[in-house]
Amino acid sequence: MAKIMVVEDESIVAEHIRISLQNMGYSVTSVVSSGAMAIKDAENKRPDLVLMDIVLDSEMDGIETAKLIRSLFNIPVVFLTAYSDENIMERAKITEPFGYIIKPFNDTDLRINIEIGLYKHKMERELKDSEQWLTAALKSLGEAVITTDKKGIIKTINPFAEALTGWKREDALGRHLATIFNVVSEETGKHLNDPVKKAIQEGSFYGLADRTLLMSKDGAKMPVDIIGSAIKDDRDNLIGVALIFYDIIERNRIYEMRKSYRAIS
Repeated sequence: MAKIMVVEDESIVAEHIRISLQNMGYSVTSVVSSGAMAIKDAENKRPDLVLMDIVLDSEMDGIETAKLIRSLFNIPVVFLTAYSDENIMERAKITEPFGYIIKPFNDTDLRINIEIGLYKHKMERELKDSEQWLTAALKSLGEAVITTDKKGIIKTINPFAEALTGWKREDALGRHLATIFNVVSEETGKHLNDPVKKAIQEGSFYGLADRTLLMSKDGAKMPVDIIGSAIKDDRDNLIGVALIFYDIIERNRIYEMRKSYRAIS
């Protein structure tokens, strides 16, 4: 049973909403008439959703109150309003509401907007949890990882990739891959093919050249192995590219030592 808080300063309207909600099977945590009371009850009673009148006869209007409830407690808000004034609606948008119900409304309007608001908030939480899990997983990997959209704009970069490229996450996000992932052939010194285009064309690849060098932000060069793969959604639509790359300095050193040992033997 979803818990709903009603913030409405017209007592007759508030009572009508309370009765309607209870008849629909919702639990009404409280009915309050001011922004200050709404914030206090939101903290103490933690409703699943707040029905908020935009125009309140108190120090804070519904928009200011909704903004605080959203930021402090991450509780979704559906606005109740008899106004469609453009300025009011623009202010309301900033609070990222989960719906609007225009007065006068009927029980069907009320139920639909509440259920949509609850569903949208559930999906938002699941997406946030998924993003946090992905971020934690990328940070824990022992390889450098960069992901881009299909145009090559960087979406994620993990700490190992930051270390190898010399680019901090906050500076890399939103830039084109070519800006920070500067790879050349060790033999010719020429820039190699765009790894994003290669992954899109081939689906996946291992290596861009026999001997590939990554040039970091400070100009340092290091040999790397690169694996690229296209990222697709559940409908098989291309949405981006993932690159995994490794510093192979130590591997090359061991290889040269073994080669020298064989030559001596």
